[in-house]
Amino acid sequence: MADPTPKPIELVQGHRTKAEIRQRSKEEKALMTGMAFKEWPEVRENKIAHKQFTRLRRLYRSIDKDDAIFETVLNRYCIMLAECADYESEYQRLYAIAEKLEENESEMEFKDYIKAVIEVNKQLQANDKLLQNKRKMLLDIEKENVMTLVSAMRSIPKKPVSKEKLSGIAAYRQKRMEG
Repeated sequence: MADPTPKPIELVQGHRTKAEIRQRSKEEKALMTGMAFKEWPEVRENKIAHKQFTRLRRLYRSIDKDDAIFETVLNRYCIMLAECADYESEYQRLYAIAEKLEENESEMEFKDYIKAVIEVNKQLQANDKLLQNKRKMLLDIEKENVMTLVSAMRSIPKKPVSKEKLSGIAAYRQKRMEG
């Protein structure tokens, strides 16, 4: 079965008529601003965000979709990826503290040890909750970004408009719709 997901004409494989290729190319170009997206200063300053932005720019350019219309979403997405990396490193730091507590359990009073373990676990859980929320936001952005592209592709007619002759009332309605 053919893939039902609309794709840019550059990615469509299989036989397409020249008229269909022209029509789809024209409609795809009409959806774009013609300006390439730019990296925000805060993305450029963050090593992880910059690396992701560069990767995404390269991917979007490969399909001729590096358009300014996607700039905001992609910059935010890269910033959020960097924030997730920060949460993950914080998780590693808290986990190391928990391991050190375990190693030094014999040197502490039992009440102090339990309080410290509970506190570190609370911090681990809070950090994990923040990380999961960020990941959900990333997934939502990914879905929306894909859906935006997909919905844009859906608005492009797959076949060229046929020039069949209409008669009578159908021709009259067609002329009125066209203006």
